[in-house]
Amino acid sequence: MLPEGTFTDRVSIVTGGSSGIGEAIAAELARLGSEVVLLGRRTEVLADAAERMSAVGGRVHTYAADVRDRDRVDEVIDDVVGKLGRIDCLVNSAAGNFQAKPEDLTPNGWSAVVRIVLDGSWNCTQTVGRHMIERGKGGSILNIGTTAAIIGGPSTVHSTSAKAGVVAMTKSLGAAWAAHGIRVNMMTPGPTENTGAMTFLFGEPGQWEEQVNAIPMRRMLTQQEAADASVYLLSDYAGYITGHNLVIDGGRSLGRAGGVFGA
Repeated sequence: MLPEGTFTDRVSIVTGGSSGIGEAIAAELARLGSEVVLLGRRTEVLADAAERMSAVGGRVHTYAADVRDRDRVDEVIDDVVGKLGRIDCLVNSAAGNFQAKPEDLTPNGWSAVVRIVLDGSWNCTQTVGRHMIERGKGGSILNIGTTAAIIGGPSTVHSTSAKAGVVAMTKSLGAAWAAHGIRVNMMTPGPTENTGAMTFLFGEPGQWEEQVNAIPMRRMLTQQEAADASVYLLSDYAGYITGHNLVIDGGRSLGRAGGVFGA
């Protein structure tokens, strides 16, 4: 746990910050003093998340935006900079996924997920990165990954491929923007408790147990553990770390149980 006030006087944008790991990260940033901006597609869901975060302190702003829409992303970033004066941190947590056999995956199914995960991460990262470069004070960008990009995801090849692209983007930008004082890292969680993704992807009887059995530590990651690792990478305490993909999966990517199918 980082000291209170670690992110005082900073502005952090979190996409997909109204639920799951994204919300946990946003709440921890707010608790540690950051002014937080939530981006998501549904106004009502964003408002509910902002209300929940108000209990931990910090000012929370919301913008309805689809990260696939570059014009809207540019508009939001310009508005945030105009109103708050700066952007210090960006978390790309917006994602989409579903299970499908590769041979049955439609072009629209592939495109929908790749555009959210890869294109959306790029849209936000380039726009925020340009602001950080122009401002000249550096910054920290964090992408949220998936272990499937490391070990393969037979039923989520679209999402797996997109997240692998984000890994490459993280490493590339970590090198490209280091001279500007901008650090770009990735936090890759294993199966995580109480997330919509786990419920949506593995809701059939026995599937949760199958996932846990593939984890050497024999339990799922908690959202708070994911948030703690994320805010560390975003903070000055990780000031010499860039282009890194921090995998926190209880050893799952070191070897998997036979027959595990999915993300």
